[in-house]
Amino acid sequence: MLTILESDSKIGKVALMSLLFRNITTVINELLSQFRIITLTGPRQSGKTTLCKSMFPGFAYVNLEDISLREQVKADPKAFLTAYPDGLIIDEVHNYPDLFSYLQVIADQYPKRKFILTGSSNFNLLESITQSLAGRTALLSLMPFSFSEIRDQMRDVSTDTLLLRGFYPSVWCGGQNRRFFYQNYYSTYVERDVRKILNVSNLNLFQTFIRLTAGRVGSEFNASALSNEVGISSKTVQSWLSILSASYITFTLPPFFENLGKRLVKSPKIYFYDTGLLCYLLGIENEQQMSTHPLRGNIFENMVIAEAMKQIIHQGRIPQLYFYRDRSQNEVDLLYPKGINYETFEIKSSQTFSASFFDGIHYLKNLLKDRISRGAVIYAGREESLHSENEIIYYKNLSL
Repeated sequence: MLTILESDSKIGKVALMSLLFRNITTVINELLSQFRIITLTGPRQSGKTTLCKSMFPGFAYVNLEDISLREQVKADPKAFLTAYPDGLIIDEVHNYPDLFSYLQVIADQYPKRKFILTGSSNFNLLESITQSLAGRTALLSLMPFSFSEIRDQMRDVSTDTLLLRGFYPSVWCGGQNRRFFYQNYYSTYVERDVRKILNVSNLNLFQTFIRLTAGRVGSEFNASALSNEVGISSKTVQSWLSILSASYITFTLPPFFENLGKRLVKSPKIYFYDTGLLCYLLGIENEQQMSTHPLRGNIFENMVIAEAMKQIIHQGRIPQLYFYRDRSQNEVDLLYPKGINYETFEIKSSQTFSASFFDGIHYLKNLLKDRISRGAVIYAGREESLHSENEIIYYKNLSL
């Protein structure tokens, strides 16, 4: 067990203490025995700093978000890196990309020394790691809480409240008001990071873009249609979307692509890593609005698919998930490859189970035969049992 949140100067409010285990801890400990450097990336406020401090209390800690400290490091990088023989945590390391070259030299010169690097800009980190630290560092990502990490806390929380609250540690353990947290998170981090990377001249256009993207959650993403609505080029849409992805705001779910003699859709679906931020962008302010919102089913689907992503990411693996849809509108929400076989999941926000929820799974099983090793419906009701050959899963008990 480890401390997830402590007093956080970035928020400017004393956070409550909560002893919660982060699933990625096991992977970090395992990889640190094999690599000299661990690089932990992920969205801002996902708990990277507190996790690293809790796991490695004997390591020195520096934060390169601090401009004055960053200037000191730049003055003599080698002296800085060799000054901490017992281990060093370097937070927001992407603020000084040149440091990676020096890290390469020091890591080779002192093979027993350990470095923990964190950063919230995957775009800059990956570029620097590819150039300087390839083969020397293990790259991991820490996302907001997954179900298993806060299962006890969310046990009595309604589905609508859970969708609104999202899964950021500050909302669950830090005493942060949900509405103000996501409002400040968007204006402080999302807009700032985008402006820093893209140098967006017209922030109003970007605000329109991200809110219209939120309105397409769980739907096939059409860059041309979105570009017409926002008034920007398709190339700009793709560029902005790639930055949202690199900043851990959105991700796309690719379509199943095997040739089954069917006309399969080719466009990916768009999702957000956190439903709390998604609901803020959609202007949903309370449970009553959520319960009647036309996108409630899409938001619920987003939550479940983001949970599947987090479970895989926190195991140190790269997610390979798909959805199935053909031109006849036969659809399965989630396909999880297991070798040459697939586990299939249909996601429903209804509290009442219906046997028709399995229609898409049955259809796909007729196409792929024995290659469908598991079929399950994940829904908001409380029944959890076998339905003939298929499973019914209460979403709060989801474990892939």
